[in-house]
Amino acid sequence: MSDQPNFILISGAYKNNLKGISLRIPHNKLVVFAGISGSGKSSLVFDSIAAEAGRQLNDTYPLYVRNHLPHYEPSDTEQIDHLTPTIVIQQRQFTGDIRSTVGTMTDCAPLLRLLFSRCASPRLPASSAYSFNDPQGMCPACSGLGKTVAFDPDRILDRSKSLNEGAILFPGHQVGTYQWQLYAHSGLYDPDKPLCEFTPQEWNDLLHGSGITVDITNKTGKIWGDSYKLTYEGLLDRITRLYLNRERNTQSAANQRILRTFTCENTCTACHGTRINDAARRSLLHGYNIADVSDMEITELASFLEQITDPIGKPLAQQLQRILRHIIDMGLGYLQLSRPSVTLSGGEAQRLKMIRHLGSSLTGLTYVFDEPSAGLHPKDVERLSRLLLRLRDRGNTILVVDHNRQILQMADEIIELGPGAGCNGGYLIFQGDTDALLQQDTPTAQSLRRPVTLNAAPRVSDDFLHVTHARLHNLKDIHARFPLHALTVVSGVAGCGKSSLICGELPHRFPDVHIISQAPIGLTSRSTPATYIGVMDEIRRAFARANHVSAALFSSNSKGACPICGGKGTIKTEMAFMDPIIMPCEACGGSRYSSEALQYTLHGKNILQVLRMTVEEAIDFFDQPQIQEKLSLLHRIGLGYLTLGQSTNTLSGGECQRIKLASHLQENGQIYVLDEPTTGLHAKDIALLLTLLDEMVCRGNTMILADHSTDVIAHADWVIDMGPGAGKNGGSILFQGPPSDLLQCKASITASYLQKDLTYTSVSR
Repeated sequence: MSDQPNFILISGAYKNNLKGISLRIPHNKLVVFAGISGSGKSSLVFDSIAAEAGRQLNDTYPLYVRNHLPHYEPSDTEQIDHLTPTIVIQQRQFTGDIRSTVGTMTDCAPLLRLLFSRCASPRLPASSAYSFNDPQGMCPACSGLGKTVAFDPDRILDRSKSLNEGAILFPGHQVGTYQWQLYAHSGLYDPDKPLCEFTPQEWNDLLHGSGITVDITNKTGKIWGDSYKLTYEGLLDRITRLYLNRERNTQSAANQRILRTFTCENTCTACHGTRINDAARRSLLHGYNIADVSDMEITELASFLEQITDPIGKPLAQQLQRILRHIIDMGLGYLQLSRPSVTLSGGEAQRLKMIRHLGSSLTGLTYVFDEPSAGLHPKDVERLSRLLLRLRDRGNTILVVDHNRQILQMADEIIELGPGAGCNGGYLIFQGDTDALLQQDTPTAQSLRRPVTLNAAPRVSDDFLHVTHARLHNLKDIHARFPLHALTVVSGVAGCGKSSLICGELPHRFPDVHIISQAPIGLTSRSTPATYIGVMDEIRRAFARANHVSAALFSSNSKGACPICGGKGTIKTEMAFMDPIIMPCEACGGSRYSSEALQYTLHGKNILQVLRMTVEEAIDFFDQPQIQEKLSLLHRIGLGYLTLGQSTNTLSGGECQRIKLASHLQENGQIYVLDEPTTGLHAKDIALLLTLLDEMVCRGNTMILADHSTDVIAHADWVIDMGPGAGKNGGSILFQGPPSDLLQCKASITASYLQKDLTYTSVSR
């Protein structure tokens, strides 16, 4: 063992934008990888080290087993040696449905159900009888969801008007549209009759009718589409089928706004929101049913389990307590096991993934963390730091990709890549400890030396958005004021109620608010930055004009698609007794395009070569103003390193949010909400983001952010600090006002950390 090298050896790493770098990464240390976004950190840590470790470990299994394991591409490295088994814990939001909860993802829910099946009274025959995900235990009225969401007829219809006067308020049903004709031409009621005069039968026919066909015509008098008739479906039944019977998190932003405007969400009257059936609700343990226990905050639940003294139940309770203590140690004691996983932030989800590793006695492993400080208040970052050090001290190697100042200061070694992003990055520009880094002139060294400066001249507004008596989740009947035409930052520890206020209550009270979230912007691999910002059509037309052919030839979804893979770039082979095998298409090499499409060029480049360009390169390549203008928006928000054809489902939450922001940079007089926009951003990129936010405010927009960055809080015009703690200990407003006054708020944890990072330098804007 003494001869075992105490480092990971990497020689000649070329993955993505890496420039053949070579380095040694020490084992059994906490190593932080720094650098601006797009500098190559993820390419080195995840695509080279972690992927190669996973690939070599998988190669030790028989072929049958390997076909059921993740497939890793070669690391594109000349030499990589002395790897250990690697565990990757990424920072991603959950995209499952509402049936996935904190309890199910941490394995607490099965233990709790088992405990009830052994100790509750009256006992049910199986643990599944306590599950809202199982027919034996779920409420039959709401199918275990605990709530019902329905369109409100009084919101979608103006009963004082007739159909011909525009009584249907739901988008897409204006007078003259084919959707409107489906009802106005049905013959079931008089289209000139006000809806308030409809008979009960006519009202039922409008909302729920069926069984007839209706002639639909377009404005030129010709029959609509290819069919003479459309099948009638009641208005309420139709929009429910099209909008509500789909997963909420897969809906477009426009559709989600429609749902907020025209629906009402009610607690299920059968189960009263517990999600379980009558039998499960009547089965009690120390006076509580399983829904009551699942709704307890985890700190409260851990205390409740101490009451279990039954010889059969006590070992189960102790096993459950061990898991709960780890959750509390990670600062998540404010969560409930019933909390849907889709409502967790990426940082909360990542910390919950750490649970099983905190209780492990394995050593000699390599743990890889993707921005673990994302979404964390400085107080929570301190707690996270102790957890990372605990893993290290057990004899493991901890590799962390992060920009956070606190994480950098606690590192045993810092490796910085750069100096720029994309083609301007990929170089090893520093390796050493924090003290040595501070003597350098790298982007990260500059950010560490640069003090946080307080906004001494905040914008003053006499107009406010008022949110009164806010009680969503843990909010305690609060009254928040958001100044118009200003930059407001809502701060506070994780779980204090920030998102409940600005992403829940605020848009509910003001439906015109635009929420720019970190949710994925493309549901398939075919979505790219170029298609999202609307520049791809212009690029195809430019190719078509230059070659006198159809623009469809330059679309991998149309005539230009590879005939073998259909433009997917991969071939999926179904196996009779195994999972399908997905391999790159040999015909197109994964490019998605046909050989015919690739033979045409624009300024010497074919469509594939153009899509492999970065945004920065493409701005110089194209001479069409409409293309340059749209690409410049991406460059302005710090995403010039992205390639035009990169799949949007490979982008981080922060990158997705900034791309969405780019599409709004030219708008005026709007209200925008951004939830933790600095997630994944280097200090240099944060400064750029703040400049853009200031520009949007100067254009008459109102910007409202939830964020933990002291740079952002100090820069704000108005701060709303919430707390003092998380969960039931939060939900109150501790302070509202300019950031300089926040420093006087003794009850604010945020104020104490802001004070540490500040030097009182006047900032004039």
